[in-house]
Amino acid sequence: MSGITRSLHLRDIAKPTQADREAIAAPLRSYNESKVPSLDIQSLVIALQDEAGETVGGLWGETALDWLHIDLLAVPEAMRGQDVGSALVFRAEDIARARGCVGAWLDTFAFQARGFYERLGYSVFGEIADHPLGSARYFLRKRF
Repeated sequence: MSGITRSLHLRDIAKPTQADREAIAAPLRSYNESKVPSLDIQSLVIALQDEAGETVGGLWGETALDWLHIDLLAVPEAMRGQDVGSALVFRAEDIARARGCVGAWLDTFAFQARGFYERLGYSVFGEIADHPLGSARYFLRKRF
């Protein structure tokens, strides 16, 4: 034995901070970087703004490891059905292609926008049934 004993404890954190997240992510990030030459994680954010310049929706994602991940896509109810969501996704895909990405992936719930994404060429590659109970969560991807 090395003679160094470390006492570790499991502790629930009711109000985690960004520093807590960074501390938890650090060993994973270090390991990943030892396996992949460059994670090259870049934010990809497109704001949808009204006439006053206020952000009322948009797309939030990132490119990393040759893929675009769309984390959030939100279009105000009054603007739905006017191809605003499609325009946001297509613009994000164009930016991702310019960054060298080969595809995009995202997740959505059954009560959200699965059909919308399928109309844009995305296909389901995974599902969690009963998430939430009686519904499902879908994972979709699109190769460029």
